Amino acid sequence: MNVLHEWTILACEELGVDPARVDRDQILDLTKEVAHGVARPAAPLTAYLLGLAQGAGTAPEDAVARLTTLAKNWSRATKETLTDD
Repeated sequence: MNVLHEWTILACEELGVDPARVDRDQILDLTKEVAHGVARPAAPLTAYLLGLAQGAGTAPEDAVARLTTLAKNWSRATKETLTDD
């Protein structure tokens, strides 16, 4: 068992989440796109926001795909360099 798999299982147990519901690879791909396409600190923030939306039942079915596309198109979507506030 690798560390990432073990961490996922233990974190899910701690949070009361069924590990079978977690698509770890999809989330890692999303955060990679956000880290490289937007900004590194945006990756954990995006994962947190996605979790909040899913927990509240407001995340669309294709939320991960939509966020991934948004991150991939970030440089085209923004006309100027933004600064963190």
